[in-house]
Amino acid sequence: MLAPILAKAETRARDMVVLAFGDSLTAGYGVVPAESFPVLLETTLRQNGAAVRVLNAGVSGDTTAGGAARIEWALAEKPDLVILELGANDGLRGVDPAVTQQNLAKIYNRATAAGARVLLMGMRASPSMGADYETAFNAVFPALAQSWRVGFYPFFLEGVAADPAFTQTDGLHPNAKGVAIIVEGVAPLVHNEYHRWKKRTLQ
Repeated sequence: MLAPILAKAETRARDMVVLAFGDSLTAGYGVVPAESFPVLLETTLRQNGAAVRVLNAGVSGDTTAGGAARIEWALAEKPDLVILELGANDGLRGVDPAVTQQNLAKIYNRATAAGARVLLMGMRASPSMGADYETAFNAVFPALAQSWRVGFYPFFLEGVAADPAFTQTDGLHPNAKGVAIIVEGVAPLVHNEYHRWKKRTLQ
């Protein structure tokens, strides 16, 4: 009788594993590690009582195609939650929005098949790509979120994009202040997922 009790206690004690799966915006391009999105997100969540471990699975320059190709090995970490932050480089390169959607679906399907929940981060195309492309690309993320019925942050760079106070000299990547704004927006969604996970593990 003791073994099942100990196993139950171990399940309750472990942290929720969050896989931050994305590109340079996740990897922490141009900021010190302590100021990167995964590290700051974990710090913020822990300060608010969530026992989580956030893993940095960001690869600078990655596209949704690259993400689809590497999701299998990333899932070896056995995450409970995958924060899916990919698509910015697709938009910059003019990748067909239909292809972006297919690649994101591949990642989602693999993650959920492995038992993880998915939290989708939205992206927006640059107006320089033309109105038709911008409209088609920007529609991909809310459509997927609705279809999958998952948590959704409409624009990962909300409050940061194109603002020199919150971006690096390239005008694209967030600086430390920008990352803090992103974490402030995303953290409540992850915290909600944590409470859902905690309820499931206690059942």
